[in-house]
Amino acid sequence: MMKAPVGGALHRHRIPAISTLALAAMLALPMQAQAAGTRAGSIISNTASASFDTGGGAQTVDSNTVDLRVDELIDVVVDSSDPADVPTTPGATNQLLTFSVTNSGNGEEGFTLSAIANGGGDDYDPTVTQIYIDNGDGVFDAGTDTLYTPGANDPVLDPDESVTVFVLSTTPGSVVDGNRGTVSLVATSKTGTGAPGTSFAGQGEGGGDAVIGSTGGDGQDMGAYIVSAATVSLVKSAVVADPFGGSEPVPGATITYTIVATVAGSGSVSGLAITDNIPADTSYVAGSLTLGGSGLTDAADGDAGDYNGTRINVTLGTVAGGQTRTVTFRTTID
Repeated sequence: MMKAPVGGALHRHRIPAISTLALAAMLALPMQAQAAGTRAGSIISNTASASFDTGGGAQTVDSNTVDLRVDELIDVVVDSSDPADVPTTPGATNQLLTFSVTNSGNGEEGFTLSAIANGGGDDYDPTVTQIYIDNGDGVFDAGTDTLYTPGANDPVLDPDESVTVFVLSTTPGSVVDGNRGTVSLVATSKTGTGAPGTSFAGQGEGGGDAVIGSTGGDGQDMGAYIVSAATVSLVKSAVVADPFGGSEPVPGATITYTIVATVAGSGSVSGLAITDNIPADTSYVAGSLTLGGSGLTDAADGDAGDYNGTRINVTLGTVAGGQTRTVTFRTTID
């Protein structure tokens, strides 16, 4: 409970009313956040004063001014920018991972970049070939982005400033569908690293000390590739129908060949085609070529198949994992 001052009544202070619209406008004002507070090198000044009366009237006196220079706090954050594992295929080159590097300290700082591809916990080690620094549009383009060379063009970032970094890798040809390979990007302060609180005298922005923050002066994050591969298996069978209603392979009997191509894996194959030479001592039955139960012409025309006098050929194009294609044709035994 608030008490009235001695010898007087309690005074009420009138608070001006604020309209709902004005309140909403105040709440909508942008909030400016800084990664590590006051900029390194800033001077914090403070002077005290005292007032007194010696009998000749009120007097004041000031203290000396105390100036403190704000030290630089070194912190950095690395984040993978890929929303999911990046698909790759066996033997693929220039496979792209994207990262952001943010100076979360309070002073301008340079950072050395490196990549770790053998950190373990995955199925294979990608081969990192190049690191690029983005030109600011967030889209990789080797013609406009900057090829990174350690020590020559290390990114120098202001507080809260970020840069996009692209890591390019090659996938080994020996990987199989579903294999996962990881790469970590590391950003290391050029001033130094160490346990939080480690100080580098006089090396901070503005002439103060540089002090290692909670990240230790280096940060890293991991991106991953997932192999999306496919394999093809081919199974051929034959059914014989002889002229006597049986299934004996005698002269005059008809052989129906069935070829089933099965694509397995999470990827796809392109340019798939089935070719089969007409066996010796048999003759191709004109117009008997089919794909998926639908007839194909023998001529090399607009459909997928043809017969050139010695072999049949069916072009299947791109086929995704989990799909099959079935080709049939007939011959008669001479």
